[in-house]
This record gives sequence, C-alpha cells and structure tokens, in this order.
Amino acid sequence: MNKTILLGLVLTLSSFLVKAQRVGSTPEYIIALTSQWKGERFPDGRPKVSDSYLERLKASTLEQIWGYLGNKGYRTQVEKDWIILKPGETMVGRVVTAQFMPYRPDLDSLVKAQGKAEGRSQHGGINIWPIDILTKGDIYVADGFGKVKDGTLIGSSLGTAISNKTGKGIIFNGSIRDMQELKEVEGFNAWVKGHDPSYIKDMIPTSINAPIRIGQVTVFPGDVVFANEYGVVFIPAHLVENLVTTSEMVGLRDEFERYLLKTGKYSNGEIHGDWADNIKGEYRKWFSKYPKKTAITSKDVEAYLAKMDKEKK
Repeated sequence: MNKTILLGLVLTLSSFLVKAQRVGSTPEYIIALTSQWKGERFPDGRPKVSDSYLERLKASTLEQIWGYLGNKGYRTQVEKDWIILKPGETMVGRVVTAQFMPYRPDLDSLVKAQGKAEGRSQHGGINIWPIDILTKGDIYVADGFGKVKDGTLIGSSLGTAISNKTGKGIIFNGSIRDMQELKEVEGFNAWVKGHDPSYIKDMIPTSINAPIRIGQVTVFPGDVVFANEYGVVFIPAHLVENLVTTSEMVGLRDEFERYLLKTGKYSNGEIHGDWADNIKGEYRKWFSKYPKKTAITSKDVEAYLAKMDKEKK
C-alpha cells in the first residue's frame, strides 16, 4: 500500500479514536442528539426547557404522560420499582446523564487520562465529575448498572453538593449511602435501586451527557424527567410543551367527568364517550366557574371541543 495513503489512514483512525475516547459529550454531539428541539440551549448543548413548563408538569400524572408519549411512539419511557428517599414528593427537572461501568485497569487509566485532558477535577474521586457540571434545575441521572454494595455513587456530602447546585436530586440505576443523613438535606430527593453503607468501589464513569439506559428506558441528556412515588418517566425535550398542555386538558376533563358522575344526570357511556352538545355546554359552564388557577384558557377549551368534533367525523 502507498505509504502516503497508509499514513493518512493511520491519522484518520487516530483522530477517530481520540474523539471516541471523550468522557464528556461535546455540545455539537448533544445538539445532534436533540436536533428536534428548536428552543434555547445551555452552553453544553442541552435543551433548556423553560422553568414555567417544568413547574406546570408537576401537576401531571404518570398515566397522562405515559399516554401522551405512547401516542407519539415513545413506548418505553417509564421505569418503576424504586427505593425513594422521600416518598410522596414529585421531582421534575432537566437531565444530566452519566454512565458507570465495572472497573478494569486499562479502561480506568484511559478514562483518567482523558478526564484530565478535558480539564476535569483530579481531586476527590472521579465519581464527582458529573456533579461538577450540574446547574440549577438539573437532575443527575446515572446508570450504575444496578450495583448496590460498593456501588454507592454518592453519600450525604455529595448529596448536599447536588442539592446546593441544582435544588433537585438524583435518579440512579445503582445505590447511595447515608440515607438517614440525606433525608435531612432540604430540597434533595433520590430514586435509587438500593442503598448500602459501603463506599463506591471498582466503578468507572465512562461517559457524561451521552445516551444511557435506565432499566428499559433510553435516556438522553436534556430530557425532562418526571418522578413520583408511582414511577419515573423521561420525556424528550421537544415534546414537553405540548405534553404539558395536553395533560392539563386531560386532567380537567377527568375532573369534570367525575363531577358529572356524582350528579347522576348522565349515563357512564354519555360521560366517557364522545360528548353530545348538551354535555359540552355543561363543560363550558363548569370551566367558567373553575375555582383553581390553571394555564388553560376558554380559548383552549373551545379548541379542544372543536378537535373532538373533527375527530368524530
């Protein structure tokens, strides 16, 4: 083979390997992953879903979100069976991902060298690298390959650091330590697969802000996560705005149907099926006196009822 061509191939391969060995994803890679998002972004490339939509999303239910995502073709976005630090709370935020893998010396050396080249901290353990990049409103989501003993990705000190940086918490396919102390950290919550008094051992963070697997779910950096005591669901950023509006409308309809059922004026079929004009009129009257604050307007209600008519035809 011509030496010039051979040298070119070697240089190309070397360049590819250098790029492939990064620990943290480049903004360009994250933008490519989340190309359907057309709004504002963080400097690291992640979609910046607005705080107002994150706050509104808290009022949704797991079933509403699951139904919307399933209709969009995202059928495996929910993971259940968690140990929750503070049950009864709902946590919503923007995802920062990290993948950990079992230790092997050659990989560990490579990751540490690359982390140093990327300017990552050389003090305090490499499990702090994902925590270093967190910002307000982020939720740290890590694939710790389900490891419990010696798989404790954080304890009370790092949990406090996460809470101070994000105001949120963590979701780990893995474990944590210091459960008792972490419960005292204000604003912090955790969804984990286990907890143990041991320290982290024989684990390597091989990627930060790349796609990871949490149970049956593929999670992207910049996804929005909704977590409560019934499960955790990861939402592609570009779907959040419409999902929130749809969930709010579905929630109002469910509440109105429960109200009608209590009155006994209509049959179950009339209430749960396509609404006749008289029930639509009842809905308009009920919504006009709705006592709670809602982002849904009368115009939204009329658009929803018009869509209902169109779908019947």
